[in-house]
Amino acid sequence: MNTKKVWFITGASKGLGLTLSKKLLSQGYAVVATSRNIKSLIDEIGAKNDMFLPIEMNITDNKNVKKAIDATINYFGKIDVVVNNAGYSQIGTLEELSEKEVENNFKVNVFGSLNVIRNASKHLRNQKCGHIFNISSIGGYTGNFAGFGIYCATKFAVAGFTEALAEEMKSFGVHTTLVYPGYFRTNFLAKGSIQTPKNPIDDYKDARIMEQAHLKEINGNQPNDPEKAAEVLITLSNQENPPVHFFMGEDAYHYAKLKIETVEKALSDHESLGTSTGFNH
Repeated sequence: MNTKKVWFITGASKGLGLTLSKKLLSQGYAVVATSRNIKSLIDEIGAKNDMFLPIEMNITDNKNVKKAIDATINYFGKIDVVVNNAGYSQIGTLEELSEKEVENNFKVNVFGSLNVIRNASKHLRNQKCGHIFNISSIGGYTGNFAGFGIYCATKFAVAGFTEALAEEMKSFGVHTTLVYPGYFRTNFLAKGSIQTPKNPIDDYKDARIMEQAHLKEINGNQPNDPEKAAEVLITLSNQENPPVHFFMGEDAYHYAKLKIETVEKALSDHESLGTSTGFNH
């Protein structure tokens, strides 16, 4: 039985997942890294060894995910930390995006994480310890970005089920942390990691401006360092009482506080009307 914590990380062939996998291995942790393509994992991290297990996994296929979790248990004897990191950004206004484009984003970002949780929870529950990190986005807390509604909706969904998961797993000694990262300097905004609408509509000028800002200006100039993000996740995993909600990055804090101010103002401005619906009023 491996005494060092075993981490199971999705979307590990690039971005935060890759940075985290490498940092964990350098610190002596056992890592199971998953990706759609095992070759990319081996090229970036190395071949299977005593502390590292690369697995080709289709996150949208529940049976395939179960197979990967079973392989983890067979190889390392346990699973301690799950990082639901796999995901991509689908750009496009609600009118522009086809049913298929929307469905695909939910399949990966929402149902994919649920497939992992469904199959990993039994092991965490039985061993009465563990930690699940669900990587949302600051766009899972505030959604007022034109052209990013569907992506934000997937991340709001992650936030919603993570809050419930935290309550469900609490009595088993399993921690759950919902991470809202700001912009990190990874290839998340690069071609291949981000999808633009197949049938854009010319009228949506604001959405195009926001889209181009992400693809051309923000990409490569993100304010946050993925190396530091990986260290932060490792620190959280070692805390006795880690938070359920964790905002990561000064920009995440900025947008979260703006949202809180907006909601507090809406509550205050409309309180008499909003609370006038009771039978006693």
